Amino acid sequence: MKENVDHHVPVLIVGGSLVGLCTSLFLGRHGIRHMVVEKHAGTSMHPRGRGINVRTMELFRVARVEDRIREAASVLADNHGIMQGGSLTGDDQEWLFEEIDPGGALARFSPAAWCLCSQNDIEPVLMSVTPSLGADLRFSTELLSFDQDPGGVTAIVKNRETGEHSTVRADYLVAADGPRSPVREALRIGQSGSGDLFHNVSITFRSQMLAHVVGDRRFIVCYLTKPDADGALLPVDNGERWVFHAPWHPDRGETLEDFTDERCVEHIRRAIGAPDLDVEVTGKAPWHAAERVAERYGAGRVFLAGDSAHEMSPTGAFGSNTGIQDAHNIAWKLAAVLDGSAGPGLLQTYEAERLPVARATSERASARSAEHSHPGYEPDPEPGSTSGAAPAPAAGPDSAPDSAPDSAPGGGAGGGRQGGVLSVAMGYRYNRGAVLGADPDRPVVPERMRLCGDPGSRAPHMWLCGPGDPEPKSTVDLYERSFVLLCSEDTPWRAAGRSVAEQLGLPLDVYAIGTGPEADLIPANGGDWTEVHGTTPEGAILVRPDGFVAWRSPQAVADPAAVLHAVLTTLLHRS
Repeated sequence: MKENVDHHVPVLIVGGSLVGLCTSLFLGRHGIRHMVVEKHAGTSMHPRGRGINVRTMELFRVARVEDRIREAASVLADNHGIMQGGSLTGDDQEWLFEEIDPGGALARFSPAAWCLCSQNDIEPVLMSVTPSLGADLRFSTELLSFDQDPGGVTAIVKNRETGEHSTVRADYLVAADGPRSPVREALRIGQSGSGDLFHNVSITFRSQMLAHVVGDRRFIVCYLTKPDADGALLPVDNGERWVFHAPWHPDRGETLEDFTDERCVEHIRRAIGAPDLDVEVTGKAPWHAAERVAERYGAGRVFLAGDSAHEMSPTGAFGSNTGIQDAHNIAWKLAAVLDGSAGPGLLQTYEAERLPVARATSERASARSAEHSHPGYEPDPEPGSTSGAAPAPAAGPDSAPDSAPDSAPGGGAGGGRQGGVLSVAMGYRYNRGAVLGADPDRPVVPERMRLCGDPGSRAPHMWLCGPGDPEPKSTVDLYERSFVLLCSEDTPWRAAGRSVAEQLGLPLDVYAIGTGPEADLIPANGGDWTEVHGTTPEGAILVRPDGFVAWRSPQAVADPAAVLHAVLTTLLHRS
């Protein structure tokens, strides 16, 4: 072993896959220097985890990488629907739904839209950005051990190419090291949930003929239900590259070695219904669907994010999106503590907010899996149930995260085959944590979408124009690096906000919204910002850096500066 090389960084991120790289992106956007260690030599090579939901795309939009991700995803930009059929060559195919957002109704909720971008395509985008934001990326580097004390975390890491061991001293550690997280195990944090749900083998292959079989059917995934050859077919480039998810039953003694190239080729041909189809297997990777949530989101100065904190059924593409949103939550809080804006107590709100969301989301994903069917998934029959027609397949691991019924005109998320997904993806609420005035008894994931400025919910989207702005911007674009106070012009809130920010030495952006000459921002389409945000012209709303409503005053108060001072001091755990 070579002589130790010591490094000091404010944050050490263990795991350089999707969630770890997103943690790096969000910390970097806050100006926090950090190190990422990843035991593998590079980013993911397998096309998986493709569904990026609307809320996650909002985060990428604000972090200025949305356009790059959409460019990386351009080859599948026209793939929208989910199909089901006995095969691709018979006459029994049907669209479970043909459009994700028919009519563009999602635009009422967000300036962003869902995206289909495989993990192996999105990770290089993130890697190209984070080094310029203060990231020290170290692949082929494995965490061997760590210890923490009141002042920080000391980690021993190993370069797997050279064998060199290094000591890294960090103020905080974020573990994004996967479902079998060594960090979680070292912290002795248990898990709850149903455990394993089903297993698949993901087979990547090339075929020149398959595009002709598929024709103009631009699906995200097609579930093939032939009893002896069921599976899920996913396009990679709509041309020659494809993925097939085949059921795997290790509980029956089936091993990965049983999935020979010959078996995979024959299975794919039978499933598609083309016995002479050219199939060249290029890779195989097992994946497991499970429902497990960590009992805690960390201990001391160590925090869990992504699969280390939760595993969930792939239904609805919730897993990776929930992990990315974990990263966004912990990043702004670490930044606030590290730059002195907040006290260490703010970090305790990470678990208070994200753990209930993970539990509610994983339960919803499992419930949807029970309602539908995925290759390899065999739910236990409910008492009194009888056999009948097979239910429709669930949205799989690479399927669309949002769907049309959620964005139907009217009250919000509706029912239907894909109903309720949008409310899980972006309608979830923080009932406890760094919020004031939230109702602790309401469900974390509502049955219907409702984004109207309630404390603990994602702040509403509306289009605004500033003086000299060539194009309108969304309220969502205002929230990233500081708290934001929204108020009407000609009210004392604007002066109060600026005064309190100076008193506390706190970055706080204040925007007066209206149509008069004193307004900082003007509603682009003549909307009423107070109605959208659930307040009055005399009130104000305080939004956190992550875009969630921290506090709201529907009415005027006698001393707005004193009230705002108390609110911010409480939220940020400042004595």
